[in-house]
Amino acid sequence: MREDSAVTEQYSRQGADAGGGPPHGPGPDEELMRALYQEHAGPLFGFVLHLVAGDRQRAEDVVQETLVRAWRNIHRLDASAGSLRPWLVTVARRIVIDNHRSSRSRPHEVDASPLELLPAEDELDKALRLMAISDALGDLTEAHRAVIVETYLKGRTAGEAAAELGIPAGTVRSRIFYALRSLKLALEERGVTS
Repeated sequence: MREDSAVTEQYSRQGADAGGGPPHGPGPDEELMRALYQEHAGPLFGFVLHLVAGDRQRAEDVVQETLVRAWRNIHRLDASAGSLRPWLVTVARRIVIDNHRSSRSRPHEVDASPLELLPAEDELDKALRLMAISDALGDLTEAHRAVIVETYLKGRTAGEAAAELGIPAGTVRSRIFYALRSLKLALEERGVTS
């Protein structure tokens, strides 16, 4: 008996001539696939493993795809012609070649994990804006910077800032006006707009 005689016998028992394709139903399909797998998967895996330079996962995928194609096309195979293995080897080799060609036609995939470490565009813009504001605050006089810090950054009213700084509330309002004007000019020089 030939090495794939169980597949041939199984195929003949199912009456593939009448069906024109893989038989339907839970029992015979599973038996046919099991016979295909048992007789051809091991040698086919060794052959494919050599073709894919030892990549076991790729070899397993190619063998699985080859056996599925054999099952789908079993009605086209001539059981009297002998072993199915040459056909399976040819199909497996073509699958490997097709996979290689398609991987070359796609751009090389890179790991995206370093991109996850970069802040989002909004966060980056916000950080740059805060740096520019911090630099512009450094350009103000000490008196102007103090009233901006007390009122805008600490959220105090002009009266509370006046009490904290020990100066009249009117002076605080005046300094806020001139400090904001100076701050606006400093930010415009740095290319930061509101």
